Amino acid sequence: MREYLSVLLPLLRDKSVSFQGQTMKVMGQLQSDVSPPPVLLAALAPRMLALAGSMCDGTVTWMTGPKTVGSYIVPSITRAADDAGRPSPRVVVALPVAVTDDEAATRERAGNAFVIYGQLPSYRAMLDREGAPTPADAAIVGSAASVRTQIEEVFAQGATEFVGVPFAEREPTLEVLADLAT
Repeated sequence: MREYLSVLLPLLRDKSVSFQGQTMKVMGQLQSDVSPPPVLLAALAPRMLALAGSMCDGTVTWMTGPKTVGSYIVPSITRAADDAGRPSPRVVVALPVAVTDDEAATRERAGNAFVIYGQLPSYRAMLDREGAPTPADAAIVGSAASVRTQIEEVFAQGATEFVGVPFAEREPTLEVLADLAT
């Protein structure tokens, strides 16, 4: 990933690159008048967070709750950015969201829909840090007021942006997410 970023970032920012590493050798130019986009690296593990903070504009997480965002993700990536003399990184937190009157049934639905994330080591580690036995426990589920409060907690823990992924009760969930976006 470091070599890939060593090619991508100069190409985007400077419109040219000359790089030779252990696995990549690239010489190229990009002809474009478009400003370079921000580069966010999906990162959960310590080395990837360090890489994201030291080279990229931030990170995007998935299945990582507010406690873990505040105690682990934000401090890790911010320390790496500070050490590299880079600006404060963006921390984009993505979580499943559902506004519902039947929290138990909706959490059960989340458990079925997202069960794989409890079995994948990187996500399992985030769930364990959060104290969430299953991915359903990391989902943001509840009444409109409860969902708002849970999302506000994600921001209070240092997230700069939030991506809500509706998985049930689509219309009321989208209404709350749209209201929070304004």
